[in-house]
Amino acid sequence: MTMSENEIYLDHSATTPVDPRVLEAMTPFWRDMFGNTESSHAFGREAANALEGARQTVADILNCRLSEIVFTSSGTEADNLALRGVAWAARQAGRGNHIVSTPIEHHAVGHTVDQLRDLFDFEVTRVPVDSRGLVDPQAVADAIRPDTVLVSVIMGNNEVGTVQRIVQIGRVCQEKDVLFHTDAVQVPGRLPLEPDETHVDLMALSAHKFYGPKGVGLLYVRSDTDLVPAITGGDHERGRRPGTVNVTGAVGLATALRLAEEERVKESVRLRSLRDTLIEGVLTRIPNSQLTGHPRHRLPHHASFVFLDVEGESIVQALDMERIAASSGAACDQGELESSPVLEAMGFSPEWGVGSLRLTLGRSNDSEDVSRVLEVLPRIIDRLRG
Repeated sequence: MTMSENEIYLDHSATTPVDPRVLEAMTPFWRDMFGNTESSHAFGREAANALEGARQTVADILNCRLSEIVFTSSGTEADNLALRGVAWAARQAGRGNHIVSTPIEHHAVGHTVDQLRDLFDFEVTRVPVDSRGLVDPQAVADAIRPDTVLVSVIMGNNEVGTVQRIVQIGRVCQEKDVLFHTDAVQVPGRLPLEPDETHVDLMALSAHKFYGPKGVGLLYVRSDTDLVPAITGGDHERGRRPGTVNVTGAVGLATALRLAEEERVKESVRLRSLRDTLIEGVLTRIPNSQLTGHPRHRLPHHASFVFLDVEGESIVQALDMERIAASSGAACDQGELESSPVLEAMGFSPEWGVGSLRLTLGRSNDSEDVSRVLEVLPRIIDRLRG
């Protein structure tokens, strides 16, 4: 469907529309410049040059080397490549068998860590978080053992918006000589992205979270990091990610990342103002409501709440009837409503946890959208409670 003037999209942490400027940059590579980067003829050279141009754009933004950028099919694949690749390489070299992570990771990390534990016999320590979803860097330091091969902590949480103290955690890992991975999928266009500044060794991004196309992501891999490919095949992406490269997607990702970075400061200030108005309005107008995530250390576009005596999915459906798109972390399993594991890890009881709501702002939103939500949402909550 196409958004009409009276529709409000507040689910930008789930996905974003493709920027028309990104679409324009991608179009020639669907139609005319379609070569395979591995082909030695003119069509292949043209595609290869475009791919390396996209890689250069990304490397300039991240202030890293061309060789440290691996294009993937998604942020999920990038996370999988980082976790499995490092774990398998470390085991092969006899360096250790232990992974440190948290209970609030995206499933792309959490489920991969579980699989490494359950199917490949890695040992896993999950460092707890506080009631605002923050990880204590000292707790990470305490969890690291002589056989620890990787630490993975999400940079900006997709569900509650909390931004972790990545620089401090990175320093801990650097001091203890342990590789550090972060899922930074929610961050581009909202916070600075420079691996050297954050002491990150591996970082996953996904284009469709910052107005690029779906089906393309990337993994930053610091030089000299041993990585076993998670899939096998040809020598694409320096042997780290086999398969014919999605040149069109890479061009789209690079263009979207460049635009997001160019507009980041101005747009973050604008979104933060809208976010704060939304948060204050919800907490003021709706009894028995709580903000989830950190009130200050949070993504600038992200507002998330829990409401007592109401189901999150019912709120989402009621908002949809009002032509407002939002999301909830709660889920229904075999007829039983379950609260989000992230909220459980933060200490929310099931009575609160099932009533979660996430409202994430983007380029299309303005103060009128916020006013509309603040008009509609209290009425919806009141009706559902009744």
